[in-house]
Amino acid sequence: MDLKTIIAEDLLKIKAVFFRPDEPFTWASGIKSPVYCDNRLTLTAPEVRDDVENGIAKTIIENYPGVQVLMGTSTAGIAHAAITGHILGLPMGYVRSGSKDHGRQNQIEGKLEPGQKVVVVEDLISTGGSVIEVVKVLREAGADVMGVVSIFTYGMQKGLDRLAAENIKNISLTDFDTIAKVAAEQGYIAESDIERLIAFRNNPSDESWIGANK
Repeated sequence: MDLKTIIAEDLLKIKAVFFRPDEPFTWASGIKSPVYCDNRLTLTAPEVRDDVENGIAKTIIENYPGVQVLMGTSTAGIAHAAITGHILGLPMGYVRSGSKDHGRQNQIEGKLEPGQKVVVVEDLISTGGSVIEVVKVLREAGADVMGVVSIFTYGMQKGLDRLAAENIKNISLTDFDTIAKVAAEQGYIAESDIERLIAFRNNPSDESWIGANK
């Protein structure tokens, strides 16, 4: 079984990702979504956590040779960067969403030397905004950001376009299409729901997928 499928099964099993196409969730932006994602739940499921952290480590070794430092996104990427850093014997730090208002007013926590090769560890990619900001902060500090490893990506075109525009490489352990396929195969959703889910992924602002099977 490939890594994408393993991680998809793991996330579904612990309900870190689950689908509710007939009773959509509402995001803070107001967009209706058939999927709920909380990868923090992987931290409280040791077997899944092992798969995730070893998957991140393997992905980094295979795709980012020569990496010197891991940087987690705040807050969800911090624990994953720390555990993976331990596995790989690499230093890690994290990037705050904004500078502290006290002390040294750091936004980057942990030692980072200009020119060091950095991989950013993120839990989730949707439109890409938050991870792009992290990469910008690191680049401004002189880091050579090799790319990003994330646990899950929606694969939304807006996110893909924004990452490409900033020349940011992202590799995710699993993705929306894989999880939708596994969810149907394992009976979490109906096979007929896959088309609706992909319609959401392709254009989140178009709500015509809601109730499409009724």
